[in-house]
Amino acid sequence: MKNIQQDIKTGEFKQAYLLYGEETYLKQQYKNRLLKALQPEENPINFSFFEGKGIQLRELVDLCETMPFLAEHRVVLLENTGFFKNKCEELAGYMKILPDYLCLVFVETEVDKRSRMYKAVKAVGRVAEFVRQDEKTLARWAAGILGRENRRITQRDMELLLTMTGTDMGNLRMELEKLIAYTEGKNTVTAQDIQTICTTQTTSRIFEMVRAVTERKQKKALDLYYDLLAQKEPPMRILFLLARQYRQLLLTKKYLGAGASQAEAAKELGVQTFVMRGLAACAREYTEEELTETVRDCVNAEEAVKTGQMGDTLSVELLIVKFSSGRRDASMNGQSL
Repeated sequence: MKNIQQDIKTGEFKQAYLLYGEETYLKQQYKNRLLKALQPEENPINFSFFEGKGIQLRELVDLCETMPFLAEHRVVLLENTGFFKNKCEELAGYMKILPDYLCLVFVETEVDKRSRMYKAVKAVGRVAEFVRQDEKTLARWAAGILGRENRRITQRDMELLLTMTGTDMGNLRMELEKLIAYTEGKNTVTAQDIQTICTTQTTSRIFEMVRAVTERKQKKALDLYYDLLAQKEPPMRILFLLARQYRQLLLTKKYLGAGASQAEAAKELGVQTFVMRGLAACAREYTEEELTETVRDCVNAEEAVKTGQMGDTLSVELLIVKFSSGRRDASMNGQSL
């Protein structure tokens, strides 16, 4: 990323760029900056855009061989082509003889670093991977945006914000803009502000539902489920997320029970440390056997829906009722991580 920033600053560009990874917001930001620097006057005559698979390579190469009109660069943007996961020998070979005026910008989600295309672009240009940012980086970034608008936020409330909105930078940015507008005239963003104005991600609602089940707050758990249905969330997606949440609790129980620290367990599960704190607190209320049985119940419910034995909406509702009713009173004594 620093190399791309340097190219933009100096105006000395490579003939090919590959931007890839799961962090869509950052990837799009760098793509837009690069395109603006390559074509500051946004001349459509010298810009072409291709998207998706099935691109005709001969058409693409012919276009690349066309010199720019009254401009220094011909820019070709290619997004989600699959060129870096499937064999693309012709284009990989062409990368060795790119015209001096040409700049190819590839934007992908996944790539195979062993592919000829990946190696070809790396040889003649720049390759930048955009990964999901860690908790500290996100918190620092979000606090910086709030700070520029003269807003302060405590670490605890920042964790609440990230828990509710998730770690996608694009979504977080939108929620920050809402918070800034909502707190006009104030200099501190509070937990109440966050809970009032921010949209809670589905995964966060699922964990809140699991926490309500753990605390045997059946009405709250069912209300959360009905809210998700009202927001047009498919019952089978809710079931999938519910099962995933309980699998995470089961793994948390195993890792921490084996002596791993919360930071180590978070790394193994691929979650933020503040998320792990919530998982650990919830997992403490279960035995490993109970969590194993709960995961099995989710699998059985999915099978019942797929085989037509039960409707999808009812199957999830019955699971929530079962999980939050008459739970393990005896087994909870002395159980801890």
